[in-house]
Amino acid sequence: QINLPVIRQYVDYLVSKQNVKNIFVNGTTGEGLALSVQERKQLAEEWVCQGKDKLDHVIIHVGALSLPESQELARHAAAVGASGIAVIAPFFFKPTNKDELIAFLRKVAAEAPAVPFYYYHIPPLTGVKIRVEELLDGIKEQIPTFQGVKFSDTDLLDLAQCINKNSREEFVFLYGVDEQLLSALAIGADGAVGSTYNYLGQKNNMMLQAFAQHDISLARKYQFLTGEFLNFVIKLGFGVAQTKAVMTFVSGIPMGPPRFPLAKASEEFIAKAKAKLNSIVWPAD
Repeated sequence: QINLPVIRQYVDYLVSKQNVKNIFVNGTTGEGLALSVQERKQLAEEWVCQGKDKLDHVIIHVGALSLPESQELARHAAAVGASGIAVIAPFFFKPTNKDELIAFLRKVAAEAPAVPFYYYHIPPLTGVKIRVEELLDGIKEQIPTFQGVKFSDTDLLDLAQCINKNSREEFVFLYGVDEQLLSALAIGADGAVGSTYNYLGQKNNMMLQAFAQHDISLARKYQFLTGEFLNFVIKLGFGVAQTKAVMTFVSGIPMGPPRFPLAKASEEFIAKAKAKLNSIVWPAD
């Protein structure tokens, strides 16, 4: 079941301990696609409400397999005051080309005509491999509210071409593969959305700061150490359930088990992940 009262504590933790001021709600880590429309609405409302005057942006993911559901979620996000909405490509009956995908996205975005719209590109999970570079051509004419992309793929050539074509800087590119963030920053990504920032947000902020100050050596240290932890836990089996477990022991906030068909993290995983994270010596420590 969803646990609404914990969200206030969660917001305060992210702001005070991780210096994270922007939230992406009901995405992959939040198990948005495993929730009912009603549950997703409740979570969206609570994050917007608790984030008021504390968070800079609350972007609500409103993608769904059903167009009417996605439209309903978009209308709701607009009504509760979300600062942006995002949509993944439908992944059962898939769009097979750019025009089909844009037609779907346009119909969702039109339901929230005053809210910035992001395409959530995550081909490893959706199986929709339409290149973003192709998608962006003429998209502003089709979707006036189009703001940018949450780019959760390792195809840095595609991302680089998007940024290269974005010379007027009308779009924002938020990178979603945490262990490759520094590479994405080097080619011009504007920011990041990812699960590790829940518990390593402060460390990644230090990396962003080092990069902004052209201290590439220090930025690399942070990226390599994040990668060292992720490399370790990926070998143990690392998914949404395990992310929740790590966030629970780092923050002290009970994140609960995942929803079926996902199985909760084992005690063995938790012990090993905790020991590994505790063993890492960060540059500023």
